[in-house]
Amino acid sequence: MIKLTFCLTRLPNLTLAEFQDYWWNKHAPLVKSHREALRIKRYVQMHSADPAFADALRETRAGGLDRAPAIYDGVAQLWWESIEDIAAATATPEGMEAGRQLLEDEAKFIDFVKSPLWFGEEKVVF
Repeated sequence: MIKLTFCLTRLPNLTLAEFQDYWWNKHAPLVKSHREALRIKRYVQMHSADPAFADALRETRAGGLDRAPAIYDGVAQLWWESIEDIAAATATPEGMEAGRQLLEDEAKFIDFVKSPLWFGEEKVVF
């Protein structure tokens, strides 16, 4: 499996609750509507939990809250069978339009500058 992982930071004008509501109730259905055109096998959202709990965890890392990186508001993963599948899907007119629509929608709630993304290959440990 090839996974695209997004570490998401919300736009500054959104609360965490607004961000997560939009992501779950508006963006997720849009991704689902394009799953066949983009050949997506699985889409998962991991919403961040209580910020106080996250801060307590951050204090155990990198010398405390002042030095630990900020938490993400969520992480999304999309799964494909192969890199070739991704290339084939995004080369079709339907795939290109789906990608355009998803990017346009993401701009409504994601701070792109603070939200890294990358492709990775799954290695199962157990």
